[in-house]
Amino acid sequence: MYRFLIVIEKAKDNYSAYSPDLPGCVATGVSREEVENNMHEAIELHVRGLVEDKLPVPESHSFAEYVIVK
Repeated sequence: MYRFLIVIEKAKDNYSAYSPDLPGCVATGVSREEVENNMHEAIELHVRGLVEDKLPVPESHSFAEYVIVK
């Protein structure tokens, strides 16, 4: 099992997502739910391709944190 952080950004008319640990693995969607589902599928395909090609699957080193500024 693999676990990867994804970053979701709101654009003008849609959402986009990427994973800092998987360069080039991106997805878009018209809703947050759609982009999450599309990114899940993109990561599955990306990792499956790495495994099939006998390439190493990167370890996840990214994390997210909120900062509160008063």
